[in-house]
Amino acid sequence: MSALTVHLPAGPIAYQDVGTGPVIVLVHGVLMDGSLWRKVTPHLAKTCRVITPTLPLGAHRLPMAPDADLTMRGQVHLLADFMDALDLHDVTLVISDWGGPLFLTAEGRDERVSRLIITPCEAFDNFPPGLPGRAAELLAVSDVGMRAGLHLLRWGVARRKPMMFGWMVKRDIPARTVRAWTAPGLNDRRIRNDYRAYARGSWSKQHCVAATQSLSSFHGHATVLWAPENKVMPQAHGQQLARLLGTTVTEVNDAYVLLSEDQPTVLAQHISHAVSEVR
Repeated sequence: MSALTVHLPAGPIAYQDVGTGPVIVLVHGVLMDGSLWRKVTPHLAKTCRVITPTLPLGAHRLPMAPDADLTMRGQVHLLADFMDALDLHDVTLVISDWGGPLFLTAEGRDERVSRLIITPCEAFDNFPPGLPGRAAELLAVSDVGMRAGLHLLRWGVARRKPMMFGWMVKRDIPARTVRAWTAPGLNDRRIRNDYRAYARGSWSKQHCVAATQSLSSFHGHATVLWAPENKVMPQAHGQQLARLLGTTVTEVNDAYVLLSEDQPTVLAQHISHAVSEVR
């Protein structure tokens, strides 16, 4: 399926838009693209409109405007601008790995979101998250280092190490998928610069904690799905997020961080159930 493109003040955003019905927006993590949801979308698109943007987090194919704000705050507003541009309403926003969407409430940009579905992701002081997050942060130190790191991700033995994707998924991500995620950064310095602008423009841990806690004023529904076996996103954070949002944690077993890779059918069922509850 070919990607659509919407032009925002920060630059072009590619996305896919399939199905009809209640709107679900699926948000990927750092150094990934919308194909993170390739196993989940077919299930959801049977009854919902499913939108998967590829944000400028290092695997995007379209470089952003030279003056774009790609810091954490800029990326949060970019996600909100994306939903504005498509004039989306009553959105179910599904979060994986990247914690930026948690900050929409703190930034006063959550008016289009009626349901949050939070899977293991950055939160509170866990920015960047664990060993994989620190490795991703190191990529931003130099352009040469980033190219080297992207090449390492393509090597199966290295990719399965804890500092790469080894603690992100229980089952290795297909090599063809990782090649697609790393190709833009390897082929275009502007993509690498976009990623480095994000990685070097992160908020302080104190700011991230305060912004996460602002979720206590989110007025929509919430579902928190957490994988007890994951070693990157603390179990306590799932419980804290649930308390802030007035809900409980549902555990997803036999999975690490990326539930869309390890348990796509189970995840799709949870999302569908949550959407049907809101209607």
